Amino acid sequence: MIKNRQEILFLYDVTDANPNGDPLDENKPRIDEETGINIVTDVRLKRTVRDYLYSYKGFDGTNGKDIFVREIKSEKGGIKDGKARAKDFKENIDEILEKAIDIRLFGGVIPLDKASITFTGPVQFNMGRSLNKVSLKHIKGTGAFASDEGKAQKTFREEYIVPYSMIAFHGIINENAAKDTRLTDEDVNLLDESMWNGTKNLITRSKMGHMPRLMLRVVYKAEQNFFIGDLQNKIALNFDIEEEKIRTIKDFSIKLDELIDELAQYSDKIEKVVFVADKNLKLCYKGQEINLKDIKEIPFEEKIF
Repeated sequence: MIKNRQEILFLYDVTDANPNGDPLDENKPRIDEETGINIVTDVRLKRTVRDYLYSYKGFDGTNGKDIFVREIKSEKGGIKDGKARAKDFKENIDEILEKAIDIRLFGGVIPLDKASITFTGPVQFNMGRSLNKVSLKHIKGTGAFASDEGKAQKTFREEYIVPYSMIAFHGIINENAAKDTRLTDEDVNLLDESMWNGTKNLITRSKMGHMPRLMLRVVYKAEQNFFIGDLQNKIALNFDIEEEKIRTIKDFSIKLDELIDELAQYSDKIEKVVFVADKNLKLCYKGQEINLKDIKEIPFEEKIF
């Protein structure tokens, strides 16, 4: 099981797509109307992780590896609920924790016949928020079928997208909660891979246009119960055009001054900082473009997927 408190900063961008639709508002991308900031729920990111583990890493119910929270057809029709899912594991909590990586990562409520058991997830994310103001684009088009059999008029479709959004997520891995769900270092490595490659593999029609750009995982020294916090608020976009006109990562750089200074200040409490960075993303410190590996004050360790 993991023994170190860890902190995550994950950046990805979205181009001409819907990062996270609100079903109560015509499935529009979620926007803070006062600031123009794009919002993405932590549930969306967790789903990305689950879908990648299921589709690409063999957590499909075979070979002792599974995802607890996933859609499975019920013999009674429809989709299995939580109780039916628990019965798939014979309501055996040890078996659920052994097989279901998403419970080890994110926790969950396990509904049993006599009582429910709640596991607090060691991995928790804030809401993702864009680093840039975004604008909504309303698109109309024609469908593939007629509006009614025998008619020539085709149906219409409408959708909302954002032209460009650079989204930042902040997360914490709590080593204390990890004792209950039995989260391992291998699980955390799979989380890294799932955030990065899972985002890149969001290639459905509504999600095409997602690209991971930067991931930092700060691993603190064991038994300190310490973390810096709010890493997403210690970075900023640096641009020379109107903010709403940003369309690609070539239109800006990421200013890391506050983040790097903070990491350097607490370097005695840091074991290492695992990172993955898109080669096209410009990272700047004190006005100079940098490679994180070149910063000697902080034990940066590059990861390649």
